[in-house]
Amino acid sequence: MSAPQKRSEVPSTGESKEPTLAGDSQSTKTPIRRFDFGFVPILSHLRHDPERPFHFGLSLNLFFGLASTLTVGNLYFCQPILVRLAESFHVSNKDVTIIPTLTQSGYAVGLLLISPLGDLVRRRQLLLLLGCLIGAFTLGLALSPTNKVFAGLSFLMGIFTVVPQIMIPLAADLAPPERRASAISIVFSGLLLGVLFARVLSGIIAEFTNWRVIYWISTGLQFANVFAMWLFVPDYPAKNTGLSYFGILWTMAPYAVTEPALIQCCLIIFLSSAVFVNFWVNLTFLLSDAPYHYNTLEIGLFGLVGAAGVVTTPFIGRFVDKLNGWIATLIAILLGIVFQAIFTGAAGIHLAAIIIVCFGLDVAIQMNQVSNSSRIYAIEPLARARMNAVLVICLFLGQVMGTSVGTQVYLKYGWRYSGVLALGFQGLMIVLLLLRGPHAPRKLWFGWSGEKKTTTEDEKA
Repeated sequence: MSAPQKRSEVPSTGESKEPTLAGDSQSTKTPIRRFDFGFVPILSHLRHDPERPFHFGLSLNLFFGLASTLTVGNLYFCQPILVRLAESFHVSNKDVTIIPTLTQSGYAVGLLLISPLGDLVRRRQLLLLLGCLIGAFTLGLALSPTNKVFAGLSFLMGIFTVVPQIMIPLAADLAPPERRASAISIVFSGLLLGVLFARVLSGIIAEFTNWRVIYWISTGLQFANVFAMWLFVPDYPAKNTGLSYFGILWTMAPYAVTEPALIQCCLIIFLSSAVFVNFWVNLTFLLSDAPYHYNTLEIGLFGLVGAAGVVTTPFIGRFVDKLNGWIATLIAILLGIVFQAIFTGAAGIHLAAIIIVCFGLDVAIQMNQVSNSSRIYAIEPLARARMNAVLVICLFLGQVMGTSVGTQVYLKYGWRYSGVLALGFQGLMIVLLLLRGPHAPRKLWFGWSGEKKTTTEDEKA
């Protein structure tokens, strides 16, 4: 890891475009914080000083992505080794299926109850605390004597594995507006790579040694990640010092029903994640059946094609930075329709079609995610963590819907109808996007005409 970025002596041009955060205004009246938790020293160049803003450079951005990769992998290590867990704990395969369910359920609880804290407390301290808890629960998983203990610890570990959902809004706060989508995309790509490589790494290690080795390695990685966060993550003031924890949670509900742009983005992300999961889950069935008849290892290699699509995410972020977020979302949906049409027409006939769709659909879905995230972060800087929590919960629910409905359609009607279902979701995304134009004022639910003029008047008001 390269050395942390030095502070810029003058504020970046992007900072003047943002409203002053509550924490920033308060930090001018209080001494510079020198310790985390009252006793852990903060390195001098990482201390928040309003007179010398911290420069969010590429090296720190890449570290955020790496930290997300290391953290989120804990949610997926268990999936390829369920049979090994059943053998080790002397239970049935059915008994261990509760483990990934509880892990994801814990993650959903964390999204709802932990990630909104990013709008209330200092993010550096929150990240360090979460990292230590994740490491402790991972150690517990490595030592688990029974299936029930392992399942319970998996649930608790899932609750606190929301580090990426703290880092993504933090990256949006630290990056200047002209680089915000790029910054978000790098962290988001790290999260996606963690999902992919955790499954691959877990399967390989469990094939040649005891499954507990996976969690021993992960324990070391989690505490190493905590140390790295102490070294590189800058201190940043709390954004809403006048709110309580329950006040933060309570305000999530009004945002979820009173912000037209947020609701539009959430519905689009819900459908987009359903399309994504529908494709990858049903791809296993398609490749294992005629005319391909691939084994599990061969099917798993297609995930590497998807990884190539994930690697393009930072370039997608740069592209989104140059566009209106609404336009970028439209392009992403249209790309998704093109690749989904290729799947629907030829996936069960030509292998090349599947390879093209593996790469192209991933690119389209990631562009959709980045552009919509960028749009919601522009709504209210003081509420980015809460809005991100609402968005990710919708993404999570979309995955559940895509898995359940998509597999039922595939098993009953086949791969082509599964593709038609996804095309229907893509078409509905277009409808939702077109209901509200690219320059609509914040509180306008539907409309296109006069957006630019109305927006200017609203800003003046």
